[in-house]
Amino acid sequence: MTKAKRIIAIFLGLVLIVGIIGGIKALQIRKMISAGKQVRQPPAVVTATRVQRDIWQLELPAVGSLAAVQGVTLAPDLGGKVVEIDFSSGQSVHRGDLLLRLDTSTEQARLKAAETAVTLAGINRRRAKELVHRKSMSKAELDAADAAYREAVAKVDEIRAIIDKKNIKAPFSGRLGIRRVNLGQVLAQGDPVVVLQKLDPVYVDFSMPQQDVSRLTPGVVVQVTTNALPGKVFKGKITAVNPGVDPKTRNIKVRATLANPEKTLRPGMFVQVAVLPAEKKDVLVIPATAILYAPYGDSVYVVEKQAMAEKKGGKRKKSSLVLRQQVVRTGIKRGDFITITSGLSEGQTVVTTGVFKYRNGQSVIIDNSLAPEFSLHPDVTNE
Repeated sequence: MTKAKRIIAIFLGLVLIVGIIGGIKALQIRKMISAGKQVRQPPAVVTATRVQRDIWQLELPAVGSLAAVQGVTLAPDLGGKVVEIDFSSGQSVHRGDLLLRLDTSTEQARLKAAETAVTLAGINRRRAKELVHRKSMSKAELDAADAAYREAVAKVDEIRAIIDKKNIKAPFSGRLGIRRVNLGQVLAQGDPVVVLQKLDPVYVDFSMPQQDVSRLTPGVVVQVTTNALPGKVFKGKITAVNPGVDPKTRNIKVRATLANPEKTLRPGMFVQVAVLPAEKKDVLVIPATAILYAPYGDSVYVVEKQAMAEKKGGKRKKSSLVLRQQVVRTGIKRGDFITITSGLSEGQTVVTTGVFKYRNGQSVIIDNSLAPEFSLHPDVTNE
C-alpha cells in the first residue's frame, strides 16, 4: 500500500469514528430533550386576595406649612440700656407681663420736675379763678393760667409714655423664643429682643390646583400629619381661601386653622394636608403590594383556573390555577391599599406579595397562612 492510500484510509477511519460518536451523542441529547418535556415544574405558592369594591371618602392631598395665628418679634420703640430682664428663653407668658426694662433714670428725673410744674400750674389756676371771681383779674389771664396747667399735665403724660415705652411687655399670651439681649446692652430703636408666638391655635397654609376650587369652602375639614410627629393626625377646618388664582402656577392659596392644645405643632413646620370635602367615591381596591411597576405600564397577576384538557382514554385532568399578567391603571393610594381605575373587575383574584418573582402562565397554589394584614390605617410605629 502506497503512502497516499495509507493516509486516505486513516482519514476515512477517523471520519467514521467521529460519525459514530456524533450519532451516539445526538441520540443522548434527543433522549434528554424528550425527558425534559415530560418534567413539569411544581406550582409556586402565592398569597392572593379578591378585588373588592369600597366607598372611600374623597381626599385632596397637598403639602403646606404651619404659621402662628399671632407672632411678633418684640423690639423697643426707643433706644436705651437694658437694666432688667424678666423672662427666660422658651417661657410661656401672659398678655401684659413685663419682659424687659430699659434705663429710665433720666426720664424719672424729668418726670419729677414735670409733676412739680403741674402742681405749681394748678395753684396758679386756682388763684386766677379766685381773682376773676373777685373781678381782680381779667378772664384772659385765667385762660392763660388754665392753658399753662394743661400744658404741664400734657408734659407729664408725655414723659410717662416715654417711660412706658422703655418697659417692654407681652402684647398677647404665647411662648417666647430665644433671648437676643443681655443686661447692660445698649439697644437702638427696633433692635430685636425676643420672638413671641401664640401656639394654640395655628394656621396651616397650602396651595391647591384650580380644578378643586369648588370644593374649597370655609368649614371644609382638613387632616394634617407631619413626619416630626409620626402616627398623630390633627384635624381642622378651612377658614380662608384666596380670592384669586396664581397665574403662574394656576394654584389657589388656602388657609386652615388647627387646634393645638398640647402645643406640639410649631410655626414653620412642613406638613402633609388632606382636604376632606363632603364627597364619597365608589372604588375598586387591592393591596398596593400587588402592583408590579414597570416603565411600559403597571400590572398585576390575576389567578385563574386553567382550562380542562382531555387525556387519552377520555379521562380529564384536574383543574389547576395559573397566573395571567394584566396591565392596570392605578388611582389613589391610601394606607396599604390602592385603587384600580381600569384593568380589573370586582371579585377577581390577584397575587398580593412577591409579584416580581412570577411569570405569565405559571402554575400556582394559593396559601394565605403567612399573608400580611393590610389596613387603611397601618400602624407605622416600631415596637
